[in-house]
Order: sequence, then structure tokens, then C-alpha cells
Amino acid sequence: MKKLLLAASMMLAVPAALPSLVHANNQAPGVTVSIVNGQGEAIGQAELSQKDGKLFMHLEAKKLPPGKHAIHFHAEGKCDPPDFSSAGGHFNPFDKQHGFNNPKGYHSGDLPNIEVGADGSVSVDLFTADASLLQGKPNSLLKPGGTAIVIHEKEDDYVTDPAGNSGSRIACGVIK
Repeated sequence: MKKLLLAASMMLAVPAALPSLVHANNQAPGVTVSIVNGQGEAIGQAELSQKDGKLFMHLEAKKLPPGKHAIHFHAEGKCDPPDFSSAGGHFNPFDKQHGFNNPKGYHSGDLPNIEVGADGSVSVDLFTADASLLQGKPNSLLKPGGTAIVIHEKEDDYVTDPAGNSGSRIACGVIK
């Protein structure tokens, strides 16, 4: 019941301009990604799967600051602590600008903000039609060298290019 309430409250927080991003309940097996903090300590994992043209992600993590945080797919399959700058910029194979509310479109790596509980943990399900696990597709996260999932210190404002004014990178996981 707690998970259902979290998903419902997050859906209300997601802007209406996000028709291709919603929360999912049904997951299929896929890629498991270990999430680490700036000290290189494992703090969670993300399960990624592909179904019916959509990429599903179930994220569970702990030891994060409470509140809203941006989460994005990044272009490089590297997560070198402490700042994770090795992950590069947002995954953006179609050369768009950042933010769901940007009139010039948004990155394939843009995702809705996540809400971390007062205990520092998050458990959330998301899906997107803008990224894929199908190798050989231009929007595949499984490109040569891989990609990354990055959690930021602040929430994404969904408009400011290049990263939504979301602050430092506080957690990262390599997708390969």
C-alpha cells in the first residue's frame, strides 16, 4: 500500500507535458544496474527491462538526502566517484535541448523527478518510450561503451538546458 501511495503522489507531481513517461507496475527481466554514491558505496539498484516499445525502470536506493531529486540517463557508461563527471552529459542521441517543458523538445535521457523519503530511501517505477534497451537503435542505452543512470542533488526544473538546474551528481550506475 505504501508503494502504491508513493507512485500515486509522484504521478501528481509529474507535469502534464510528459505523455511518454508514466509509472509502471509490471516489470520484465532485463539489465540490473548497481547504484553507488560519491564514496563508491553501493546504495541501491535499478532494474531495466524492455516491453511493448517502452523501457521500464524499477529503482530502489537508500542513504540519499530526503526530498525531490532529478534522475537522468547519461551518455557515458562510467561512474567515477566522487562527482561522476565521467558519465558525461545527458543521453541525447537526437540532439534536443533539456526539459519536458522546453519547446525545442527534450533529451532521451530526461526522466521525471523522484521523491526520496525522510528515511533516505526511494522505491519507484517509471517507464519511457524515449530510450531503449534494443541494441542497434539510435536511442539504445546499450550502445558501445554503455550509458549511466545519475541521481542529482536537486530536482529538475524541466526546462533549463542542459540539466534542469539539478545541481551536483550524488549517485550513479553504469548501464552495460
